[in-house]
Amino acid sequence: MLIVIGGMIGLGKTSIGEILAEEFKGKMYYESVDDNPILPLYYTASEEETKAKRYPFLLQLWFLNSRFKALKDAAKNATSNFSVVDRSIYEDWYFAKTNFDLGRMNQLEFDIYSELLDNMMEEIESLPKKSPDLMIYLKGSFESVLDRIKSRGRAFEIDDDLKSYYKRLWDGYDNWLEEHYKFSDCFIIDTDKYNVVHNLDDRKIIINQIKEKLKNK
Repeated sequence: MLIVIGGMIGLGKTSIGEILAEEFKGKMYYESVDDNPILPLYYTASEEETKAKRYPFLLQLWFLNSRFKALKDAAKNATSNFSVVDRSIYEDWYFAKTNFDLGRMNQLEFDIYSELLDNMMEEIESLPKKSPDLMIYLKGSFESVLDRIKSRGRAFEIDDDLKSYYKRLWDGYDNWLEEHYKFSDCFIIDTDKYNVVHNLDDRKIIINQIKEKLKNK
């Protein structure tokens, strides 16, 4: 069984993924964040340095490569076990497109990225597990996003100047899900309504709903 977890930055993908991996006695595949040398630079560099060093393009390539590897490993494991992927390659395009729309990636960079992504998606088609069994998508208010980004305490993520970038991502995220994600069924968790991480009653409700969703997979 292969589950991918997506949604806006800060809404609890990793925590919920760990809960599901424990519940289903599966393996969690983490997003490459703490070992990512480019991510802090992407958030903290000046506009001039960002343009010179091309950090958005480098970051997208880093994430694309790490997510491709994670999905391959998770898909192979999912043929006999339960795999949970914390933000997958299916979502990566949305971040690249946002950077392109903001002028942080140029046309050539976006074309190179897109061609590489297409090649990787062709490779995924050859895997024993060709697509997820379920996408779990987390949504919440923009105020919740900001509060939770601040509460997790990654210093490079909490600069007030980043609010406009977060808002741009948040504004288009639901549309990405509706218009671009076609690889599996989707289960949406409203994180303003259900606190799966800290409220055990909410957790039980959501886990039971997910089990029902997966029953015939």
